[in-house]
Amino acid sequence: MRLNPYLATLGALLLPIASAQPTGSDKRSSNDTKGPDADGFYWISTDEIQAAFIPYGAAITKLLIKDQHGVTRDIIVGWDNATAYENPDVHPHFGSVPGRYANRIRNSTFEIDGAAYQVPPNENDGADTLHGGPDGWDYRNFTVVAHTADSITFSLVDPDGKEGFPGEVISYITYTVHGSTWDFKMVALATTKKTPIMLSSHDYWNLDGFGNTEYNNALNHTLYLPYGGQRVGVDNILIPTGDILANEAGSVNDFWSAPKQLGADLGKPEADGNCGFNCTGYDTCWLINRESPYDWRTSGPVATLRSAWSGIQLDVFTDQEAFQVYSCNAQDGTWPVKSAHQGSDNPDFAPVVEQYGCVVLEVEDWIDGINHPEWGRADRQIFSPGGDPYVLQASYVFSVNSSTAAP
Repeated sequence: MRLNPYLATLGALLLPIASAQPTGSDKRSSNDTKGPDADGFYWISTDEIQAAFIPYGAAITKLLIKDQHGVTRDIIVGWDNATAYENPDVHPHFGSVPGRYANRIRNSTFEIDGAAYQVPPNENDGADTLHGGPDGWDYRNFTVVAHTADSITFSLVDPDGKEGFPGEVISYITYTVHGSTWDFKMVALATTKKTPIMLSSHDYWNLDGFGNTEYNNALNHTLYLPYGGQRVGVDNILIPTGDILANEAGSVNDFWSAPKQLGADLGKPEADGNCGFNCTGYDTCWLINRESPYDWRTSGPVATLRSAWSGIQLDVFTDQEAFQVYSCNAQDGTWPVKSAHQGSDNPDFAPVVEQYGCVVLEVEDWIDGINHPEWGRADRQIFSPGGDPYVLQASYVFSVNSSTAAP
């Protein structure tokens, strides 16, 4: 029997990635687990971290880690059970994989080899398409194709023409934990037609697990983007203009010259409109400018997020060349926090996700690159049958550092 070349390629690529700077124990089990728990969550774990996922959007729903005081915190924002994620009226892309094309597509159109394609708009009164459209990948149930004690793989077959995209795409999303590290690898293969593919991981973080008695938001989190000297210029609805802008030292968008709290500069006039019309905060795509050649596993983290209160630090390593940060500017207290997040001792804090109550970190390529050929992103965003597959790799390395902050 002759092996299907598409499946052979995918099989090789689905091998677990060699993680960046693994910490703690590195034990791997080949024993199958029993499937989802009573709330519909699939768990993988090590002695240091435990993570839960659901097939809907191949989403991460929980990540548990002990803070500097030995208290276990769930640092992922989301819902208490798997079925809550499937409510289309409240779908904030919690923890999911947006696709077939993450982020925004200008005018909901693009061209490949002179052929124009129209995809359904779903944002800004029809002005653009966000995260693959109204029935993008994060609105669909993936299939669990493998699940062990420390790894889970989801798969989705996206049909030709779905949401207006040409060609069938087969995808595999693999999440693995070892020590204090969460690895993920996303592989997608165009099987019938040339098509755009760009994925990401749309995780909402609060490194205090809403236990902080001084802050009910994430503005106390410190962010460092050592390679982030430039960002993608956008208009007032966050559609890329084609401009690549410098982040001057000391400016609102400067997180490269030194670590800085997310809320440090939001009182500056420059912050007004920084995340779109009448918006103060961040919904920004920084470029990752590393000197080539580089090994993404050892070239250092492209981002570091830390809370001095909990002592929890997240270092992000990735092979992608852009990094979007959203500071949850649009949250208005209508999302309840999980039951595990209702333990703050401050009676003035309502058990809801308030404005700036979280931060979204998205490893990806240059946003709307399919509409900006001058950027030269075609080899990373347009894929053909028989050609190289789309691959995204990342390692999220957690650590806990002591400070003088007290819970």
